[in-house]
Amino acid sequence: MRCVVVREHSASTQALLFEERPTPEPGPMEVRVQVKACAMNHLDTWVRRGVPGHKFPLPMIPGCDVAGIVDHLGPGVTNAKKGDRVAVAPGLSDGTCRACLSGRDQLCPNYGILGEHRDGGYAEFVVVPARNLIPIPDAMPFPDASAVSLVFLTAWHMLVERCQIRPGEDVLIHAAGSGIGTAAIQIARLWGARRVIAVASTKEKLEKARALGATHGVSSKEQDVIAEVKKITEKKGVDIVIEHTGADTWEISMRSIKWGGRIVTCGATSGPQVELDLRPLFFKSLSILGSTMGGQGELREIWDHVRSGALKPVVDVVWPLDKVREAHERMARREQFGKIVLTP
Repeated sequence: MRCVVVREHSASTQALLFEERPTPEPGPMEVRVQVKACAMNHLDTWVRRGVPGHKFPLPMIPGCDVAGIVDHLGPGVTNAKKGDRVAVAPGLSDGTCRACLSGRDQLCPNYGILGEHRDGGYAEFVVVPARNLIPIPDAMPFPDASAVSLVFLTAWHMLVERCQIRPGEDVLIHAAGSGIGTAAIQIARLWGARRVIAVASTKEKLEKARALGATHGVSSKEQDVIAEVKKITEKKGVDIVIEHTGADTWEISMRSIKWGGRIVTCGATSGPQVELDLRPLFFKSLSILGSTMGGQGELREIWDHVRSGALKPVVDVVWPLDKVREAHERMARREQFGKIVLTP
């Protein structure tokens, strides 16, 4: 099969190598999926570039958001048949530990992510655990199906599980054009947020954010975000901040939150080091919450909302796998709104 492999970390997209490999065979309780679409995530760029202090099991085929057709069953598989149209839950766990059995598989000591801990979807075929298969509607295009799982699961866990969002609350979402941003806008509205304030770098992205359900848009390039948030919320600040960029937005997040509010973070794409003044943290009774992925039970609930039309994947462009380097460059320039999708 043809695939894209990272053998050595590099800031250059030339680290994404095209190779021919034997088609993988599924083991017990595994299936082989013929990849029809694989949505990109920032995780893919970290696999390519490397993360200080973290060891990736190179060589690695990146890509965690896969949709395709079940091609071959390993021994013992009973929940799928050849020809099924599926998406793949990107989280990998042992399924037997206390965290897994309590429905919190993202806390499994052996937790991993497809395309980071085992070969992923930048390929014609991928082998995955059978329990990770999610049926998709017959009419759903594969690129749309690939654009759901990781970002909606991450945003859902941040808002619903970690922040316990309640109807009538105000939510501030940084980088609204990102996958996390487009998912968080929809989830916040689904759960009855009063005001959803989207922050983005261009007028075009802000218009698209409003179309998804944002009630207000603020330009990170042309406006004072803190001042705009105070004006929108009548000087009170927001109840929840969706923080996934890190150093560039941390001060804005801290100064935009109301008394008793929650800041939840799942990433640090602009840098991991921030300054934290403890005084407003305890004086205003703020909560700072970390969040990574979520449980499979949450993901299956999300897919129920996708099937009903209440939540909709947002696809930026669909490019052939041959353009994987250009796709990584587009993400680095922050040009996308929604998900960049690659097709073998």
